[in-house]
Amino acid sequence: MYLGLDLGTSGVKALLIDAGQKIIGSGHASLDVSRPHPGWSEQNPADWIRACDAAIAELKASHPKELAAVKGIGLSGHMHGATLLDAGDQVLRPCILWNDTRSHAEAAALDADPRFRQLTGNIVFPGFTAPKLAWVKNNEPSVFAKVGKVLLPKDYLRLWLTGEHISEMSDSAGTSWLDVGKRRWSPELLAATSLDERHMPSLVEGTEKAGALRAELAASWGIASGTPVAGGAGDNAASACGMGTVGAGHAFVSLGTSGVLFAANASYLPNPASAVHTFCHALPNTWHQMGVILSATDSLNWLSEISGKKAGELTAELGDVLKAPSGVSFLPYLSGERTPHNDSVIRGSFTGLAHESGRAVLTQAVLEGVAFAFRDSLEALKTAGTILTRVTAIGGGSRSRYWLKAIATALQVPVDIPADGDFGAAFGAARLGLIAATGADPLEVCTAPRTDATIEPDVPLGGAYADAYQRYRALYPAIKGAMA
Repeated sequence: MYLGLDLGTSGVKALLIDAGQKIIGSGHASLDVSRPHPGWSEQNPADWIRACDAAIAELKASHPKELAAVKGIGLSGHMHGATLLDAGDQVLRPCILWNDTRSHAEAAALDADPRFRQLTGNIVFPGFTAPKLAWVKNNEPSVFAKVGKVLLPKDYLRLWLTGEHISEMSDSAGTSWLDVGKRRWSPELLAATSLDERHMPSLVEGTEKAGALRAELAASWGIASGTPVAGGAGDNAASACGMGTVGAGHAFVSLGTSGVLFAANASYLPNPASAVHTFCHALPNTWHQMGVILSATDSLNWLSEISGKKAGELTAELGDVLKAPSGVSFLPYLSGERTPHNDSVIRGSFTGLAHESGRAVLTQAVLEGVAFAFRDSLEALKTAGTILTRVTAIGGGSRSRYWLKAIATALQVPVDIPADGDFGAAFGAARLGLIAATGADPLEVCTAPRTDATIEPDVPLGGAYADAYQRYRALYPAIKGAMA
């Protein structure tokens, strides 16, 4: 058996697979996000440990014998978080999360240093880790002075699991401290934020062994002491391993809290001006590019909350047949936007509202707005040298066939729906645990699931969608000017 642990923003998932990669069982425990000030987003790392322990306990209750047969563990987690530890590995403050935008001024200052884009292949986004440390230095100097180690969220779980300070390439590529082409920490970039390599964990590839399970936890969970823990991956790279999106030309669209258009690459193809993320993949000698939108299903959940209707009820009101855009447009910038704007200050909007704009029209506009945000990412990927001819859909929002039809029509590419199964980050983490424990060929393990159905673009509505996308494109500069 092999265990995948995924630290998500809203919870920890523990997933158990056998040697044939059949899912045996899972456990889950929820997490909350603290927002003490506008633009802030934090979690207490102690809650990650509590949730991980609870998820394992749930799995042990239902599958004790199978859990006892675990031979490898893989880790996945939300990226970019700044988990600050002192010299004794005590947490100094709540972790600043990926969707926290307080460090926008520090990010702009670092991004103005040409070495950052040159070495990382990326814009320094406010959500990345390095500007968060610059913010702490500027605003909490007594905390900064005590920093002994900076760990990414899943790597704090690894410290608890193994006692080791280790990270891997895919997650570390989102810090703004990694030389992404050479797959190593950059002393220059660390020095620019008053840090050095002593503050960083050591680095391995995601498929390599990165510590062994401590005896105390092994005894509690009923797993063999010394079970190897893989390097693992950041959540999107882990999802890609779960989906088999590891070869050049393979791509997926993820409709989760945030939205991701992810493409695997056989070489390093940076183009920071496009606001595309260019990161190391979890597999050696492999990279990937991502267009990232910050509020995907979050946009529908926002509408759900204010309308008093569940998200599924809102999409059900639209039926199954794709409708022509109504003229109402929605910008899904509820917490700023990454690709293609790199704008932490911009906020969302509805435009074109009229007396007849009922709830269903607003829902339709939200789904289209997210679809057009993915189209922005598709265009950004093109400028970065990646052309996509089809994508596979994952994430909770992919349960809506209407939404997938809107995305296929907005992107003008077919959207494949995988056969029933869990191919997300926890599954990818379990695969990496299998590889690290057995030495199996990553390409033979990280295969794609069977396609259950394909959603083709709606040809008759292609022109109407193209026109609506141009209206959508025109709104950002207008809204930005109004908010300046």
